[in-house]
Amino acid sequence: MSKRGVEEMRNEIVAAEGEIKMENFEKGVVESHPYAFHVSGPRNVASPNWRDLINSSWKDANYKRTVMACFVQAVYLLEIDRQENRTEENALAPKWLIPFKYKLVETLNDERDGSIFGAILEWDRSAALSDFMLIRPSGAPRAVVALRGTLLKSQTMRRDIEDDLRFLAWESLKGSVRFNAALNALKSIATKYGSNNVCIVGHSLGAGFALQVGKALAKEGIHVEAHLFNPPSVSLAMSLRNIGEKAGVAWKRLKSMLPSNQDTQTSNEGNDTQSFRIGLKPWVPHLYINNSDYICCSYTDQEKNGLRDNHDECDKENAKPRNGQQVVAAAKLFLSSNKGKQKFLEAHGLEQWWSDNLELQMAISNSKLISQQLKSLYTLPASQLTQPKRGQ
Repeated sequence: MSKRGVEEMRNEIVAAEGEIKMENFEKGVVESHPYAFHVSGPRNVASPNWRDLINSSWKDANYKRTVMACFVQAVYLLEIDRQENRTEENALAPKWLIPFKYKLVETLNDERDGSIFGAILEWDRSAALSDFMLIRPSGAPRAVVALRGTLLKSQTMRRDIEDDLRFLAWESLKGSVRFNAALNALKSIATKYGSNNVCIVGHSLGAGFALQVGKALAKEGIHVEAHLFNPPSVSLAMSLRNIGEKAGVAWKRLKSMLPSNQDTQTSNEGNDTQSFRIGLKPWVPHLYINNSDYICCSYTDQEKNGLRDNHDECDKENAKPRNGQQVVAAAKLFLSSNKGKQKFLEAHGLEQWWSDNLELQMAISNSKLISQQLKSLYTLPASQLTQPKRGQ
């Protein structure tokens, strides 16, 4: 063999070894990444298997909460994967779906900057069949719309903060392109699979979108299960409303000291109750709150309007009210009961909701803020109250 041929062979071997080392290096970087599932994901959550057909893990509220939080984490990582130009081989996001037998069907992109703010996930039947799961476990949703919160990275930070400020100023996200995209996605899968087989989940800003999108569908009579982690509760609109309420209380106290017409008061109280719709079943979202998180802690303020708080009825999420019974806006609030004051980033972080040492307690179901946000589901507009019935 010539000297030149030997050198070429040696160079090819060196090049091949270099490629192998690079592949191993990249693989090692992914495996050691702080957002890799096996590094920062839940520790004691088993993948679904044929045993779930007998006793479904999805009936366990802790398991469901953990999986839902992982779905939102996958959306965060979809955007990070996009920004870091990751391929299917080294992407981080899929690893947060595969253990639970779900797959990515569609990404929800912000048309303003192309960033991924949400995703449609579906039960992966082919992956389930490989583990001899012929049917979907009881309680497992057929499809999920997952929405991330604010991501402080250059390519998406501007639009994220823009929507944060939108909520801060108006306590509404309906003006955002993300609202319409999420609403259309949720409505699409609810129509395809049925509202009982789908759910929506979000964290932080994404939880704000999820709450308002779920509410919009509930107004149409489509009730979709919602899981909201650290939903935003602070806004200028809320602050002004609280100031107005305090002024109203002071005015009522002043009026009580003055001579009043009892008949007028009675008639006014009667008009207030007539605005409530009767016979509707309540839409009850699940909220996960940490009191050390100043963004969402206002949800724990109790309603002080004298309405009866019936915990038994609230536990039955789709329980229909009795004839003539007023529907009270309510939610299932779960408080992180970890002892001691936490730093903001820890209290607002998504990873706390799949932590092994997380302790939750069922909180009040008659949250003042929830009542304010959901009362429009159970009240008639003033225009409908004044319109005469047909045929009269």
